[in-house]
Amino acid sequence: MSPQTPSQPPAQLPVSLAANPKLSSWLKFSAQGQVTVTPGKVEIGQGIVTALAQIAADELDVDISRLQMVRASTATSPNEGVTSGSLSVQQSGRALRHVCAEVRQIFLELASERLGVEIDTLAIEDGTISGPGNVRTSYWELAGDIRLDRDATPGATAKLATRRALAGNSVQRIDIPDKVFARPRFIHDCALPGILHGRVLRPVNSRAKLADLKEDGARAIAGLVAVVRDGSFAGVVSETEHGAEAALAGLGKGATWSDGEPLPDESDLSAFLKAQPSELTIIDDRTPPAAPAKTRTIRRQYSRPYIAHASIAPSCAMAQWNGDRVHVWTHSQGVYLLRADLALVLRLPVENITVEHMEGAGCYGHNAADDVALDAVLLAKATGGRPVRVMWSREHEMSHAPFGAAMAIEIEAGLDAEDEIVDWRHSVWSNGHAARPGRAAQPALLAAFELENPFPRMISSNPPQANGGGADRNSVPLYDFPSWNIESHRLKTMPVRTSALRTLGAQGNVFAIESFLDEIAAERHEDPVAFRLRHLRDERAKDVIRAAAKRAKWRPDKQAGIGYGIGFARYKNTGAYCAAVAEIEGEKDIRVRKLTLAVDVGEAINPDGVINQIEGGAIQATSWVLKERVRFDRQRITSTNWTDYPILRFSEVPEVEIEVIQRVELDPVGAGEAAHGPVTAAIANAVFDCLGVRVRDLPITRDSLIAAMELGS
Repeated sequence: MSPQTPSQPPAQLPVSLAANPKLSSWLKFSAQGQVTVTPGKVEIGQGIVTALAQIAADELDVDISRLQMVRASTATSPNEGVTSGSLSVQQSGRALRHVCAEVRQIFLELASERLGVEIDTLAIEDGTISGPGNVRTSYWELAGDIRLDRDATPGATAKLATRRALAGNSVQRIDIPDKVFARPRFIHDCALPGILHGRVLRPVNSRAKLADLKEDGARAIAGLVAVVRDGSFAGVVSETEHGAEAALAGLGKGATWSDGEPLPDESDLSAFLKAQPSELTIIDDRTPPAAPAKTRTIRRQYSRPYIAHASIAPSCAMAQWNGDRVHVWTHSQGVYLLRADLALVLRLPVENITVEHMEGAGCYGHNAADDVALDAVLLAKATGGRPVRVMWSREHEMSHAPFGAAMAIEIEAGLDAEDEIVDWRHSVWSNGHAARPGRAAQPALLAAFELENPFPRMISSNPPQANGGGADRNSVPLYDFPSWNIESHRLKTMPVRTSALRTLGAQGNVFAIESFLDEIAAERHEDPVAFRLRHLRDERAKDVIRAAAKRAKWRPDKQAGIGYGIGFARYKNTGAYCAAVAEIEGEKDIRVRKLTLAVDVGEAINPDGVINQIEGGAIQATSWVLKERVRFDRQRITSTNWTDYPILRFSEVPEVEIEVIQRVELDPVGAGEAAHGPVTAAIANAVFDCLGVRVRDLPITRDSLIAAMELGS
């Protein structure tokens, strides 16, 4: 009997396509020479629309100018969940590439039949299909005879990377011209016919309830259309934006609120986090067959504060009712998930609700875009069918939108007689990092908690490790230590509302791990780059560290007042590799002079887009490290303006150099969140190199430096 050959695993559809298998939900062809592409991921400044257009144009062999990229809508787009986690190219890109490859083959098969030539003799150029003897047809001629209302099949074969014309090239962003020439593209700039303007009244103290409301002050304002109240939810609708602001001020004077609920002691946030009731999860545990001898143990604690999204423009949405149906326009990152929560609050079937994405102020994470959508829907019920646009104030944006969760992180290392790491312990205390809409039996929208018959407030959870985790994201080191134990303590109380902020827990965990490694390297008097390389087996990880160090000319001669530091991570331990070298000066305040980064995202579809994302992430991380911290007393959030919540100014932006390691043979992964952890750690390590002071509590300010000096770190 001949030996059996191992069977190949059956081909599978990409995850987004498996969930939305109809080819027609992704592509449509017109006789006029256009291809309409309807992905379910949304443009939030990351350039995804351009990258997806490159993928589609490559696989279909059409000029990118023929593509009409349609923004996501629950009425027309596949349900790709939420645009988050640096997964858009990885999920939507793979799905769209498969769809386009299969559709291309469908057209070729029909063209072969119509033209009477073999399919492998046909070629496609900008949608024109030609064969021997100058026979030709096109997508546009055949479009009426092709039925794409069929499911995708797993066997479609995409082009080899070497045959792609656009992937790997820095194509001009599709969304930029409108923004440069000030054409209305953002939801803040768009006005539906007959638009009205709404504003919502919210308390100053945390979770205060509306005890009494006198409406006289609002009703005295000209142009008032309606005052709306349902429990603690109250708002006004006016013919003009100025009138809405004036009516809201009048309504506020007639409002009486309860005292609210107490907030933690901001000056000792780590102790608060560690003292709360929590749910323990063992993230990973590694025990070697024979544990090396441990001669001493060192332990350190690191922390980060609550962080605001701090978008330059506040959240905005529009809503319009037509009988028992409602249409919503929003810059939510998950239109289908928002629709699910709106259906819960309104007690309507989901098919009665259309949620359409429009671009808004930049935000990677769960800001107030979903909350303001429900605000608009509730106010629009009182307008007799006219649309209402609601925009939050800066104060509301900075006090009522979800924040990135504060974190306390303890790391302990067991060292042998040669001070080599033989054991590693990593513990995280934090609220959950996810409370997005559409993922629970109860809604996660702010107004839903304020109604006369309120829904219970959601306690944030953490995504599973299979999806990258939440507070525990990047808590498992990529380094080759003999043993470790990684655990996460998720708080069961939530006095400060938290949800997804860019990178979730990865920024805090990478900051802690990479700072701790630097501390151990310093004790050993070992170069921190060499120390990291010695503990890594992954060659791609080593490559980005070497590339960043080489480009930064690690390590230049020591200069007084100048410090250098390095940080590294692979985002979610499954995504993009990134290493960063920071050059800082520390004479008066800490100033980051230069950041040098190397990144490996597999195949870089649009290298310029990758560079934009890494550069943006590096600058945002610099702002987080040096400035950002939600401030509060025991009653309310106090950092409600740019003075009390400063962000990095243009004059403070460092020079940023980025090297993209192109690997066309590997599937692409996202770049949007890869830089934050490495940059945070690199800056903190550079501060130590410059000043000899180890700051373990973010942000690194003059006050935190003084506190660290007093502790003698």
